[in-house]
This record gives sequence, structure tokens and C-alpha cells, in this order.
Amino acid sequence: MKPIRYLFLTSIAAACAAFLVSCSTTQTSTQNKESMLVASGFKVITPKTAAQQQKLQQLPPGKVAMINRKGRTYYIFPDAAHNQAYVGRPKEYQTYLQMRTDKKLARESVETAEMYQDAEMQWGVWGGWGGGFGPWGPMGGPF
Repeated sequence: MKPIRYLFLTSIAAACAAFLVSCSTTQTSTQNKESMLVASGFKVITPKTAAQQQKLQQLPPGKVAMINRKGRTYYIFPDAAHNQAYVGRPKEYQTYLQMRTDKKLARESVETAEMYQDAEMQWGVWGGWGGGFGPWGPMGGPF
């Protein structure tokens, strides 16, 4: 009976840890997005009326929504948990998109560099250049 109980408790602990990590990742992701929005020129606004509060709650969470109002286009990122929204115009939205692209490219560059670094560290296992492999032969010369 004890092994089953241990397995059950271990499973619950693992599930709780996975949940906490996913919440932390989501929170960090949202904070990064909010930081980039502010850096792009988005303004933080707080709803002042019940109607504005209701509209804030209706926006898709975690996404930038495009709204047309009185012939003008606005981009809004809701933060209902803090009762605020990040609002920008097309210029700020384009800056935000460029920042996201730059950040993605930078992250991919780092990942690629790490991949190549890992590959270089394993090269010695194969003997490197002139170690008896390839066209140089065992003495380091051709053939």
C-alpha cells in the first residue's frame, strides 16, 4: 500500500510543480509583452466608467486587439488583472511588431550559436582535422 501512496503523492507534487512553472512562464511572457508595448510607445490607461471596465473585460486576454473608433485605428492589449489596458496607434503597433521580430531573431541567433558551440565541443571525439580521418590520412598529409 505504501508504494501506491508514494506514487500518488509524487504524481501530485509533479503536477503542482508543472502548473507553477507554466504559470510563471505565462506571467513572464505577459510582462515581457507589456514591457515591449510600453517601449513601443503604447499608453497605459485605466477604465474610469463601468462601460469602459466591461469593454476591457470583453477583449481577448493576452492578445493585441485592433479597434476602429470614429475613423481611427487603435491597438489595445488588455490587462484585466491590473484593471488597465495598453493602447497604441498603428505607428506604435508597427514599432511593437518590429521589436518582437528583432527579439525573436536575437533569440534564434543565440540558440544557433549555442548549437554550433555544442557541435564544436564534440569535434575532438572524432579526432579533428588530420587525426586519421578524411583525405589527409593518418600522417596528416594527403593520402
